Parts: sequence; C-alpha cells; structure tokens
Amino acid sequence: MRHPDCDTPDDTPLVLVEKVRGAMRIAATCSQAAALGLNAGLALADARAQVPLLAVTDHDPAADLAWLERLADHCDRFTPLVAIEAPDALALDITGCAHLFGGEAPLLADVARFMARWSDDVRLACGDTPEAAQALARFAPAGTSFESEDATLRRLPVAALRIEEETQTALIRAGLKTIGDLAMRPSAPLAARFGEDLVDSLDRLLGTADSRITPRRAAPALRFERRFAEPIGRTEAAMAAIGELAEEAAVVLEQRGMGGRRFIARFFRSDGRTYDLATESSLPMRDPDVLMRLLNERLAALADPVDPGFGFDMIRLAVPRIEPLTPAQLQLEGGCVADEAMAELVDRLSTRLGRGAIRRFEPRDSHVPEQAALTLPAVDLPAPAAWDAPQQGEPPARPIHLFDPPQPIEVIAEVPDGPPHRFRWRRSQHHVVRFEGPERIAAQWWKHAPGKSPGLTRDYYRVEDARGRRFWIFRHGLYETEKPDPRWYVHGLFA
Repeated sequence: MRHPDCDTPDDTPLVLVEKVRGAMRIAATCSQAAALGLNAGLALADARAQVPLLAVTDHDPAADLAWLERLADHCDRFTPLVAIEAPDALALDITGCAHLFGGEAPLLADVARFMARWSDDVRLACGDTPEAAQALARFAPAGTSFESEDATLRRLPVAALRIEEETQTALIRAGLKTIGDLAMRPSAPLAARFGEDLVDSLDRLLGTADSRITPRRAAPALRFERRFAEPIGRTEAAMAAIGELAEEAAVVLEQRGMGGRRFIARFFRSDGRTYDLATESSLPMRDPDVLMRLLNERLAALADPVDPGFGFDMIRLAVPRIEPLTPAQLQLEGGCVADEAMAELVDRLSTRLGRGAIRRFEPRDSHVPEQAALTLPAVDLPAPAAWDAPQQGEPPARPIHLFDPPQPIEVIAEVPDGPPHRFRWRRSQHHVVRFEGPERIAAQWWKHAPGKSPGLTRDYYRVEDARGRRFWIFRHGLYETEKPDPRWYVHGLFA
C-alpha cells in the first residue's frame, strides 16, 4: 500500500528497508517490487543489483500503524467493529451490517471503491471467522469466488495458518501442504507432533472454534446516522443534521426509559477524513436542545476547527453510555430541581474547559484525613454520596481546606500529651485561647506486614487563636513509646 504522501512515481518499484545486524535489508515491498522477485529479508545491495531503478524508503513501523489507524477510522462508516491486524491489514465484523448495503457482495464492492483512493493493491475477502477472511485475502488467487468458502480454504497452503516458518517446513516435509491435508488428519497426532498452536490455528480458521475480533472501539449502545447522496459543504448544515439525529435519539431513549451520559458526533468527509465531537453529562439526559448546546460549546472550543473540505457524505451520532432516567419532580414554582441545574452547569463548564477541569469530592472509606476524599472529574461521577453532617451547634469535624503535605510548626505544649498553648507558623506567633481534642488517629496497621512499623499515631486538636482564627493541628507520634521528640504540624484551616 503506497502512502499518498510518498513522492515516488507510481510505476517505480518501492521497498522499505531497515537495519538488521548492521546490514540494510528489505522490510516490505510494493506489488511491483514483489513481482520482480524482491522479498522481505533480502539485502538492499542484492535488491539494487537485481533492480537498479529502485525507490528506497526507511521503514517506519510507527507511521505504518498511524496510517492503519487512519484507514480504520475511514472503515468505521461500514461497521462500528473494526480491528487492526498489524502490520498491514484490517478486520471488519459486518455481522448485522451487510443488509444495509444490499448484501456482502455489494458491501465488498463499496469497500473496494472506497479503499482504491489510497491504494491500488487492496485484497478483500469475507469469511466466517477473522482468520478465514485473512487467509482468503492473503492466499486465495485473484478473482477467486468465495461462494464455497470451505472448499476454497481447504485448497490454501499451510502458510495461511500464519504459523512459524519452522512448523510450515516440517508440515511440507511430512506431505501436509494444504489446509485440506491437515483437516483430514486427527487433531491429537497433529498436536503431539507439531504442537497445540497448530491445531488451535486450524480450528479457528475452519470455524470449529470460537474466534472474534477485538474492535478498536466498543460498539455504542445506540447509534444513529444519516447518509447524503450529495456531500454537504457547510458545518452549520452538518450540525443541523446532528440536531435531527439527537431528536431521534431522544425518542428511542424515552421509549427505553434511559438517558445518555456520553454522546459522540462523528463527521465523515467525502475524502475519507473523520472528525469527532464528544461530550459528557454528569446525569443521564435525553433533551436534544441541551445536547446540541453542549456539542456547540465543544465545537467552539476546538483548537482545530471542523473543516468540511469537499463536504460530509455521512454523519453519525453515537450514544456509548446510557443509564436509567426516571421522570424528575419539578418544584412547586416551576423549573427543574437544584441538582439538575447544577448538573447542567457542570456539563457546560466541563465541555468548554475540559473534562478534568471541574472536579467533585468523592468520599472514601478511610479514617486517615488526607485519604478520606478523592477528587474525580465531575462528569464522571454518579450522584454525590451523602456526607456525615455534624450535629446542630457542633463545629465541623474536618476543615474545609487541607494542606498537602501538612506544614511543620513549632509548638509549646505540656508533655507527654498535653494540648498546644502557643505555636509558630509562617513566622507568626499564635496564642491558643480555645482547643478541642485530642482526636487520636492511628496508622493503618492492617495494611503492613507483621513486624514492620505501620507508622506514627496522630493526635489532632481543633484550636482557636487570640484573633479568632481556627486551625487543625496534630502531634505526629507518641512521646517515648513511638518517638522521643514528636513534631507538630498544621493540617488544615477552618472557615
């Protein structure tokens, strides 16, 4: 497959080379070079001796993989289940999709026309398993009819199993040259002589063992798309089509009693390039107006704007993540409840600023203060769990601001475990007039191996200085039993 950025003439044989043990050798060839007898592994000097007019380019596996990724994005218009078979193939699971194109044969013809834009050496085949399709595409003679797939597979050479070269040589020497020769033999003697991998490969090829592709992207829960006989050349018109698909999605979601948490709008350009607009919501939703507002926010925030080029010939709206959505109770004076208003604000800010810019606290099951809460993206969380509220009239047990890490202070206190009377922090003296505590928090001893120290005990105090400022400080360690001279730290500030 010749990359469109390659500047060599189409009729010039092209090879990709890489250094192997200090010598330049061929890693891959184009169809013209292969027809001239140049194969992978041949030394570049020998190749130039055979074909003087030879175009040579360094082999770049990363660029090859990126090119396959781009082609896989293009093939997403045929089926959502696309897998990359590095280094030079794609596998498409067209189960349930062929009827949209009039059958397998019209679908293959459509794929061939589409891929011909980037390569004049495309081989396509359909099979009951991914291995069968790969084998037919690579080893079946050009123009072969696949109406009798099993018979065609049995005529293929054993190399179609894609096994090690040593095993292939041993099979040929034993007189087993085709898939049919292996299929007629009992599997137990084959496994004993040539290994279990051979039998497994044969079973997957013939469909007697379950075999499936691993798609690049999981199939979305819902998918809606629209194809255009004539490409549309304006982004505004494309967004209007997305709005129509959003209304269709809202109807289906309402029938199921569900709402979407993640939406992806994909634009397929007529030249094969694709653009994605993705948005998320902190609560399930199905309102088309709200969804379009979020997508427009996302479109406006893109650093690389969506360029229609020669026009979009297909547009898709996918809903990968759906959750139950029950009818909401409205307030007596009208309007939505406060939770929904807050969720809508979070969604808009996260779409505009990025999904990680707006975060929520998630409580964790830990008595260690700095591990009692975790911040996660707000749109990636369920409804916040209820926090333990303090009793009426009692001060909050935890400050609203924690220092990470706690900041050391100099304290005057009674020993061994008296409360602090005065402390110095950030070059300022603070005289304690009120205090509460201690609240003793032990180390997590159950997480440490027996015989090893789990850490030091903390004695926390809520203190107030003469100017009314309130601090959360602790003594790190117990006198004499854990540490001869424990240090003090300020861990947080109260409002």
